[in-house]
Amino acid sequence: MKKSKFLSLVETITKLSISDYLRLKESLKKIDEQQLVQLTLETPKKELVCPRCSCNNLWRWGHRNNLQRYKCKGCHKTFNSLTQTPLSRLRKKSKWMEYALCLTQGVSVRKAARRCQVSSNTAFLWRHHFLINSKKIKASLLSGIVEADETYFLRSEKGSRNMSRAPRKRGGKASKRGLSSQQVCVFVSRDRSRNTFDLIFNKFNAQSLKKSFAPVLSKDALFCSDGSGVYKKFVRENQIRHGALNISSNIRVRKKIVHIQNVNSYHSRLKKWMIRFNGVSTKYLDSYLGWFRALDEFNMNIVASTMLMRSKIITPYRNTPLT
Repeated sequence: MKKSKFLSLVETITKLSISDYLRLKESLKKIDEQQLVQLTLETPKKELVCPRCSCNNLWRWGHRNNLQRYKCKGCHKTFNSLTQTPLSRLRKKSKWMEYALCLTQGVSVRKAARRCQVSSNTAFLWRHHFLINSKKIKASLLSGIVEADETYFLRSEKGSRNMSRAPRKRGGKASKRGLSSQQVCVFVSRDRSRNTFDLIFNKFNAQSLKKSFAPVLSKDALFCSDGSGVYKKFVRENQIRHGALNISSNIRVRKKIVHIQNVNSYHSRLKKWMIRFNGVSTKYLDSYLGWFRALDEFNMNIVASTMLMRSKIITPYRNTPLT
């Protein structure tokens, strides 16, 4: 814009009425939010590869939806920074940063919808798209002193149209005492560096631990757990050093280093955080575990831009089998 036109625009702005000025201010705020989201999501060309063929020989190919588009010289397909990510094809980008802030604060779907001025259905859809990557990001190796314990959540069919039982209110309680099929087992393991691995088990036994958890556990790790027969069989079959605790006899610490207090503290924080949702559907429990892992990783101080960037990780192309 030429300087003369700019000065003329400024002069016009000074003559605006209060109502017009407030409308202009709101419009500029929306533009700023949209540009902030765009800067956060845009990936530099030198760091980009084609999500379909992994070629890095690219042409710039115009703009669409306020994002730079590229064309691959290998497969001749076009894409942008969000192609094949969980955020691909989602709309209203200008509201994503505010929604990411809602995720960092752990607010409900309805409250997030009101803040972002979107429908509850949109807020719910965004929640599970934003959390797709978070539920996959967990420790790939636990070393040193590794603690493990399991906790249980009430099995829930919240949101289901065809329930196998009578509905409960506000989460409800199990009709059977103790552990039963009404409970879902969540196994959590952490080392002293705060690396966290969790998994939902339909059947919690030594065989399922060997299949899912043994590859994550370092061979020279000291594995700390209670004296459950499942853990004893698991360490015996996999030749793992074991620090067992007799919880029933109130022996919770051995040699000042063998304990599971860190993982039990994690359980306590997780369950306290989950209360706000009044029961979480079992089919979405994995997403909520990943959500809390992301918050706990940053001591509940994760910023909105980081949460948004975690949602942008590229997922495998739909024609490629998932590993």
